[in-house]
Amino acid sequence: MVGSGIGAPARRQRRDGALRREAVLDAGLEVFSTVGLHGASLDQIALRAGLSKTNLLYYFRTKEDLYVAVLRRVLDVWLDPLHALDAESEPAEALRRYIRSKITLSRDAPRASRLFCLEIVQGAPLLRAELEGPLRALVETKAAVLRGWIADGRIAPHDPRHLVFAIWAVTQHYADFAVQVEAITGRDLSDEAFFEQTVESTQRLILASLGLA
Repeated sequence: MVGSGIGAPARRQRRDGALRREAVLDAGLEVFSTVGLHGASLDQIALRAGLSKTNLLYYFRTKEDLYVAVLRRVLDVWLDPLHALDAESEPAEALRRYIRSKITLSRDAPRASRLFCLEIVQGAPLLRAELEGPLRALVETKAAVLRGWIADGRIAPHDPRHLVFAIWAVTQHYADFAVQVEAITGRDLSDEAFFEQTVESTQRLILASLGLA
């Protein structure tokens, strides 16, 4: 009973600390995606997170540390659907799921995509190590899966990395260029019919290029 009494406050403290850290990351994403790294201040982010600047600095020592942490979380979320592609999957169904997942993220997390795009356009000064390390390794792993499908005659020959790039470009366009999409079509991904039309059109385009339509 004594051990239980001591453990409960510690667990609550860890849980509360994790929640505060997530609140800081959420606030950082909102501010950085709006004004960029150089336009943002820790005071702005702390205010948005409902914390003092001193409390924020307990979790992240500098603005740059917080920015990189936000981008790493963005990468984790955006790359998670790619992990599901495996050699045993049926290619057409696996790619349809992947495309739907990516467009869903463009609808539900557009700020994350736009912040990542901004970092890349600027030359990825704070994220290059992530791109050249974990991201490259993941893409190469999934490229091996695609090469296996090609070797087995399950999809048409292509450069697997360029296929991944093409899917990223098309699906993330609806987040990064949402204003342009809405200006031209008068609709956005919050419109369920337009969302489904976008998913189905993108699936047809990608699968047709692989002989799967």
